[in-house]
Amino acid sequence: MKFFEYKEDKQHGTFDFPIEFYHVTPEHPRYNMPYHWHTEYEIVRILEGEFSLIIDDKKILAHKGDIIFIQDGFFHGGVPNNCIYECIVFDMKLLLKENHICTKQIQDIINQKKVIKHKLPNNINDLKICCNHLFESMKSKNIGHEFVTQGSLYHLLGIILSNELYENRKRITKKSQERLLQFKNVISLIESEYSNTLSLDDLAKACCMTPKYFCRFFFEMTNKTPIEYLNYYRIESACEQLLTTDSPITEIALNCGFNDVSYFIKTFKKHKGITPKQYLKASL
Repeated sequence: MKFFEYKEDKQHGTFDFPIEFYHVTPEHPRYNMPYHWHTEYEIVRILEGEFSLIIDDKKILAHKGDIIFIQDGFFHGGVPNNCIYECIVFDMKLLLKENHICTKQIQDIINQKKVIKHKLPNNINDLKICCNHLFESMKSKNIGHEFVTQGSLYHLLGIILSNELYENRKRITKKSQERLLQFKNVISLIESEYSNTLSLDDLAKACCMTPKYFCRFFFEMTNKTPIEYLNYYRIESACEQLLTTDSPITEIALNCGFNDVSYFIKTFKKHKGITPKQYLKASL
């Protein structure tokens, strides 16, 4: 069973209102963010702690109060540290409906002629106020929140454009494209085969690299060794299964690629600070 999609296919919101809000604490089963991409846009607000993110090949360290903007199709993921954060995921095409005056500017963003900066500045007061309205509207979902939410998204884009918080798209070099494709290939392999035995050689072959060069390449991209990330991904999948199935711990360990239950428990505790049983008990 796949619990985390390399390309995320989950529907966010509804057909008529394709916007969804997520409040994420360390107890949330998807607290950590495995690398993935989706066709929606995502705004991340850091409430506490810090979040180490990778968006395509750029590394970003976000702190309390920071706002992160992720455009559609951008490969992203990361590791929060004592972090509480919130996400709003939305379909930009919603803002095109019956709105001809803004079509050209929104299409420039959709077509990535204008790429909004990933880390928005935290010294623009209008930006802070707008984001507060946006997140609080989706969090409360009071009567009329749909108007406030859509209005806040228009307002946010207006502030971004007026302050030129974007870059005009430059041509991506062939070398950068190749590196990103190699990285996506190995992440895709982990996503599809994490429940089976995967060796360092298997992962390196997905990038057409020698194991030695691959380890250096992967660490440059993620600040983790390939095996560290593989185990991290397996433990995140195990957390999801612990909370969504009635399967015994032994079966979950096997489902997530651990043939030794003792090693699974040891690895789980290393990543989560508690055992699988304690994690399950804490979530009840």
